[in-house]
Amino acid sequence: MKHIIRILIITVTFSLTAQDMATYTYAVKAGDSLKMDVFTPENIKETDTLPVLLWMHGGGFQGSHRAYPDDNKLVKYVAKEKNYIGISIDYRLLRKDTETGFGCNCTKDEKLETFKQAVIDYLDAATYIIAHAEVLQIDTTKIIAGGSSAGAEGSLNAVFMRDYFVSDKDAYKDLAFAGVFSCAGAVVDASYITKENAIPSVLYHGTDDNLVPFGNAPHHYCDPQNAGYIILDGSEVIAKKLEDYDAAYYFNIVRGARHEIAAIPFEDLDKIFGFFEQTVLNDEVIQTKHIKTKQP
Repeated sequence: MKHIIRILIITVTFSLTAQDMATYTYAVKAGDSLKMDVFTPENIKETDTLPVLLWMHGGGFQGSHRAYPDDNKLVKYVAKEKNYIGISIDYRLLRKDTETGFGCNCTKDEKLETFKQAVIDYLDAATYIIAHAEVLQIDTTKIIAGGSSAGAEGSLNAVFMRDYFVSDKDAYKDLAFAGVFSCAGAVVDASYITKENAIPSVLYHGTDDNLVPFGNAPHHYCDPQNAGYIILDGSEVIAKKLEDYDAAYYFNIVRGARHEIAAIPFEDLDKIFGFFEQTVLNDEVIQTKHIKTKQP
């Protein structure tokens, strides 16, 4: 039996060094196989261990997938251009095919449960890559969490609100994130951001986002009488907390923009990963706000 296991490990390692993408199942939940696509630089050496971007797609917890063209393009980019391991994950789309979706008719309790399960899926994916770090050739001290829209909410809450959403703390005791990259995301309560968990963060958000609040405001701007009324803390609040703790951040603000800022900012990726090189790889503290106005 030991001989068979050894052969399997050699086969997986060979496939990773021979090609730049492999797909793994990181969990099976309620019959749903949750997969991740792992992109590896073609010129990786056997002795290399590389930083990781662990990416969570958007879609309102009811649509899209790990291989959506933009998400796929991003993780390919970091592997090809930045010498990262780029990973895009599936997670359970708990609001898919529901009558209320994830808007104002989806109850607050359902929203919190959706956030919780997304956090758990994200943490399970991160735990999987740590457990397979040798095969995947990742540096477990340099995992950049990231996501867009719903994926930004899931990954931000996983980074900053683990203590709120997770009861089994031991399951993730070996897991730490080195940075976070959020496109139009928010957390349930920014008071859970502490000096201990404040990490270098890239935050993109439009001031007039109508779905995920820029500051402290209701999700989807639901009225207080709506079942789905819940206050979230968006990028403005998160950046202020990071500033208070002297943590590094790059905050890109687009005045007048709505939820379109959830789109991956491909034109800025060199700046973004330059920021991570300075703050995560070289341990510098940089606090930058870039403010522009949406063009008509």
